[in-house]
Order: sequence, then structure tokens, then C-alpha cells
Amino acid sequence: MKIKWFLLINLMYQVSLLAQEIEVKKTVYLIPGQGSDGRLFEQIHIENYDTVHIRYLLPEKEESLTQYASRLAAQIDTTAPYSIVGVSLGGMIATELSDLLSPEEVIIISSAKSKYELPTRYKIFKIVPIYKIIGGKTIICSAKLAQPLFEPTDKITQTHFHTMISDKEPYFMKRAVAWIITWSRTTYDADIIHIHGDHDHTLPLKHVDPNYIVKGGSHIMTMTKSEEISKLLNFYLQ
Repeated sequence: MKIKWFLLINLMYQVSLLAQEIEVKKTVYLIPGQGSDGRLFEQIHIENYDTVHIRYLLPEKEESLTQYASRLAAQIDTTAPYSIVGVSLGGMIATELSDLLSPEEVIIISSAKSKYELPTRYKIFKIVPIYKIIGGKTIICSAKLAQPLFEPTDKITQTHFHTMISDKEPYFMKRAVAWIITWSRTTYDADIIHIHGDHDHTLPLKHVDPNYIVKGGSHIMTMTKSEEISKLLNFYLQ
């Protein structure tokens, strides 16, 4: 009987040692911008972490950005260590999720942490809501035309961007514009890490308070400066 107990205790001890040696791998959830999807992160390399792309859902009627973020949260496994990285609209959603969940880190790129970091034109659109009469297909076409003017880049990246935005649901695009314009958030978690480019013409640097400024970085620097963004993510996710 004593031998059996000894063997059992020894087995339990060995199992506990093995459990200590097994490192729980953290997951980084990536949230793309309004006009993009998981392809936005194709050239982003995060070391020693699993990465999961958050998939945008069709918005429900009268759903706020906070409510929408709550539905997206169902794609996140909160039983294991995780962090969230969001770009543009995805960063605004990540900011909302930082209140709803308890991620280890929240990193936003080319984004805003509150309505105060949005440019003045959005405030004007809120007062004069012409966006309400503009259809989703028109928004998609306008984005294709505006991108080379506001965020000029090489032909390959431009084609990549156009392919992603062409695949977006018009209804989602229309609602996303409304979310950005009517965003009412005034506060945010002070631990959010904000990476922004000094050549971002969509969300100009003068309106935001980032932790790190990427020299020459545009609003689409996740694609155009993927190597530098990857290094920054790996640094902040340590």
C-alpha cells in the first residue's frame, strides 16, 4: 500500500514539474481597419505568439460601436493570456474592448483613443450629417479615389488596398462611417499603447497623443512600413 502511495505521489510531482515547464503561449488578436481585412497583416511578423484575425460581422440595426465591439469579443478566448492589436477603426474597437475585457496589452496603430483625437471634419459631419444619405457602394468608390490622394503609396500596395476594400460589404462600410463620426468616447485606458505615423493624413498626428511616432508613416503604414511595425509590436508585446 505504501508503495502505491509513493508511486502516486511521485507521479503527481512529475506532472506538476511538467506543467511548470510548459509555457502557455499568448495569443494576439488582430483587428483590421474599416476598409481592410486580415490581409492587412500579411507582412506583419509577431514572434513567439499565436495570431488570430478578428472577422468583422454585419452590424445590427441601431447598434453602437460599443455594442458591436461586445459582439466581436465572442471571438476572443479570454481563458488564456491574450493581447489585442487594432488598426484605424480596429484601434477604436480595441479601445472599446479594453473596457469590456482584460487583455494584457492593447496596441492601436493609425487610430484614435477617443473622439478628441478625431480630426475636425468628423465633428462637422456630425453637425451636418450628410453621411446619412451616402450609400455604402459610394463610400467604397470614394475610398478608392481618395486613397492615392490622401495616402499615396506604390502601385502594389494600392492594388492590395483596392482589392480589400472591394470585398467589403457596402452596409458595413456605411455603418462604419457613422460609428466613426458619432463616436462619443471621451476617456480611455492609460495603458493603451498608441503607434502613429507623422504622415498620416486620415488621422493627422496633431490631433493624437501617441506613445511612438513612425517617421514617414502614413495611415496605411501597417502595409508600407511592415518591418518597422513588426519590430514595434514585438517590442511592446514582450
